[in-house]
Amino acid sequence: MKTIKVLTFAIILIAFTRVRPQGKLLIYMDLAQTDHLKAYGITYNALKAGGKADWLLNYRGGSFLLDYSPELANKCRIKGVAFKRLSNKEAIKLYGYVQSDEVNMDVVRLEKAPKIAVYVPPGFKPWDDAVTMVLDYAEVPYDKIWVDEVLNGKINQYDWLHLHHEDFTGQYGKFYASFRGAQWYQDRQRTYEAEAKKLGFKKVSEMEKAVVLAIKKYIARGGFLFAMCSATDTYDIALAAQNVDIVDKMYDGDAPDPNAQKKLDYSQTLAFTNFKLEMNPMVYEFSNIDIQPSEIGPEKDDYFTLFNFSAKYDPVPTMLTQDHVNVIHGFMGQTTMFRKELIKKSVTILAEREGTDQVKYIHGNYGRGTFTFYGGHDPEDYRHAVGDPPTDLSLHKNSPGYRLILNNILYPAAKKKKLKT
Repeated sequence: MKTIKVLTFAIILIAFTRVRPQGKLLIYMDLAQTDHLKAYGITYNALKAGGKADWLLNYRGGSFLLDYSPELANKCRIKGVAFKRLSNKEAIKLYGYVQSDEVNMDVVRLEKAPKIAVYVPPGFKPWDDAVTMVLDYAEVPYDKIWVDEVLNGKINQYDWLHLHHEDFTGQYGKFYASFRGAQWYQDRQRTYEAEAKKLGFKKVSEMEKAVVLAIKKYIARGGFLFAMCSATDTYDIALAAQNVDIVDKMYDGDAPDPNAQKKLDYSQTLAFTNFKLEMNPMVYEFSNIDIQPSEIGPEKDDYFTLFNFSAKYDPVPTMLTQDHVNVIHGFMGQTTMFRKELIKKSVTILAEREGTDQVKYIHGNYGRGTFTFYGGHDPEDYRHAVGDPPTDLSLHKNSPGYRLILNNILYPAAKKKKLKT
C-alpha cells in the first residue's frame, strides 16, 4: 500500500511540474460555496470541453479540483461559483491529505461528461420535473426522448437516463378521480393513446410494459438510470406485471385481472418486492411501496438523513451522497418515500428518516449498469400541486436536496475502475 502511494505521489509531482504550471482550481462544496448547483455545471462543462476533474469525496462537502486557467476562473466568477486557486505545492499536499488512511476521504477522477437523456412526452412543461429544472439552471445539456427512441434503440446512445415523473402502469398517474374533466388530462390521454396506436400497441399499458423492458436492457448493457417520484415505484410495478392486466377499464378499455395481485412476478423488479397493489382506480396511489402523508406527520418534522459511507471502500454510494449537510428537509410527491421492508436486500439505502421504516433514496446494480431512485417531486417545493408555478432555483442555489440529483449527473463520469459496489 505504501509503495503504491509513493508511486502515486511521484506521478502527481511529475505531472504538476511538467504539465500543470498554473496549479489547480478548487471548487469547494461546503457551506462556504455561493452556488452549489452551478458548480456542478462548471465541472460538467469542463469535462465536456475535454478537460479532467477530480472529485474530492468527503472533502469540504465533496469538492471539485480542476486544472487552473484564467478562462475557467472567469467562468466561475460569472456564474457566481466560489473557488480558490491552489499552487502546485498546495495541490499535491491536498491530494496527499485526501488519500491518506487517516481520513474518510478519497479522490475519484472524472474523465468524460456523460451524455444525458430525459424521458418525457413531447409538449410537457420543464417545470413539471425537478431534474430538467436543475439541469437547465446548472447549464448541463440534455436531450429529450420518449417511447419511440427507447423502443428503436436510440436510448443506447446515452450514458444517463432520467425518468420524468412517468406512470409506467398506464394509468395516467391515477389522476382520473380528480382531473378526468381537465383539459390537460384529456390531452395527455390522447397523446399516449396516439403513440400506442402509432407503434402497434392495443393499449397504453402494453406500450408501457415494452418501454420498461427496453429500459431494463439499457441498464443491463451499462446504462445509468435515475428516477424520481412516481417513475420509481411504477417502473417496478410494470416489470412485475408483465404478464397480467392490472389496469381498470377507464384507463385502457377493459377490466383488470381479478387475480392480478397473485400473478405479480417480483423476480423481474429492480428495487422492490412483495408489495401490494392499490387496485381501486379512484384511489390516488399505486401500491403500498409509498409512504402516506399521515405516516410522515407535520412538515416541520419531515427530515431525512444521508448515510455515511467509506469513501475508499464504497466510492459509489459516497459519490451519490456528497452534500454540505447530512440532514435534509423532506418533500412530498406522488411517491414520497419507500417502505423499507419492501426494498430488496441487494439494494443500498442512501438516505432514510431515522427511527422509521421510511426510505428516501436508494441505489442498486443491474447487469453492467445501475439505478438510483429518489422519492418526492421537488426538493424545494414541499407540496407541489398540479398547476403550481415553477421553482425559481436562483432562490435555492445551495439546495442540499437538489445536490443529490446532480451527484447522479457526475457519477457516470467517474473512472470506471473506481466504480465498485
